Amino acid sequence: MTWFLDHLALVGSLLLVHAWLAVVPLLLGLIIAIPLGWLAERNRVLRPILVVGTGLLYTIPSLALFILMPLVLGTGILDPLNVIIALTVYTVALLVRTVVDGLSAVPETVRQAAIAMGIGGARRFFTVELPLAVPVISSGLRVAAVSNVSIVSIAALLGIAQLGSLFTDGFARDFLDPIVVGIVACLVLSVVLDALIIGVTRVLTPWVAARSAA
Repeated sequence: MTWFLDHLALVGSLLLVHAWLAVVPLLLGLIIAIPLGWLAERNRVLRPILVVGTGLLYTIPSLALFILMPLVLGTGILDPLNVIIALTVYTVALLVRTVVDGLSAVPETVRQAAIAMGIGGARRFFTVELPLAVPVISSGLRVAAVSNVSIVSIAALLGIAQLGSLFTDGFARDFLDPIVVGIVACLVLSVVLDALIIGVTRVLTPWVAARSAA
């Protein structure tokens, strides 16, 4: 506790960087995964290619991907952009299948009713199908958020400062305090992100809470 209080500013700054590196890829990955998931759900020929293909991206070791990014992008090894793009790839890998599952769970009767009301394709997707798929997509997003918080730490091995730096510092000095603080801070960040996703999901799906109350 004493070490934490003495280094509060340092831990706070590392926490903010860690949150940035975890959240930005989460949002970018979601933006990319939604159209890919929609395409996979609509096209049965492309579905296995997109779902399996993106899923295989998650099997790439994170440290290897962090090292490869500078070679592909032409960035410096310490550029945070490497981490953001690598984690965006992982987020897409996790979310495409989830988006497909969410859209597939929308009852066909609901789609047909929307068509009968004259709601066009794009409007139907954004106002009917996607909102109904939000609870399923949210569950995948929660997993991706926790995964991102964990994987970001590995970038400390390359010298990119964030909460993982507390681990490498503690191990290098054989000093337990920064390691414990880093673990607790990562846990707190994961819980906060999970709570935020749950909160946003409830706001976007008020009918779920109303149905539960009834």
